[in-house]
Amino acid sequence: MIEPGVRPAVLADRDALVWLEDTARHGLLSQRGGDLWLERHPAQSPDWAAVASGDVLVATIDEVVVGYLRFTVRNRVVTVEDVFVHQGAREVGCGDALLARAVEVGVERGARRIEAEALPGDRETKNLYERAGITAKRITVSAPIGPSGADA
Repeated sequence: MIEPGVRPAVLADRDALVWLEDTARHGLLSQRGGDLWLERHPAQSPDWAAVASGDVLVATIDEVVVGYLRFTVRNRVVTVEDVFVHQGAREVGCGDALLARAVEVGVERGARRIEAEALPGDRETKNLYERAGITAKRITVSAPIGPSGADA
């Protein structure tokens, strides 16, 4: 059985993080709400300054980085900013391990709640969150309006 590892990201992971983030962001282009998510969540690439904050975890298989989870802890809340596991490394527990470690870090920092987002049609991410007991508390709906609304 494949056992994923999880550890804090280090600067040496930057190339893998850039590649994974590019892959994740490209995949969002075809998802409902993906364009809005991309607009509201700037890319970390190419510098991945968040690595220095300690708020980026990586999932590894045989020491190869196959996924990441970027989070913040503020006001006693762990907020998952984004999470991605490469398609070829899914179904072995990488996402679950990343999320569990983010919860552990949050508890160590005094957090009492975890929050995250999932796009409407992203069943894999919803399943990940639901396995961890994270359920929808709010649904935001959106539509472009006005003369320039078609571009928004």
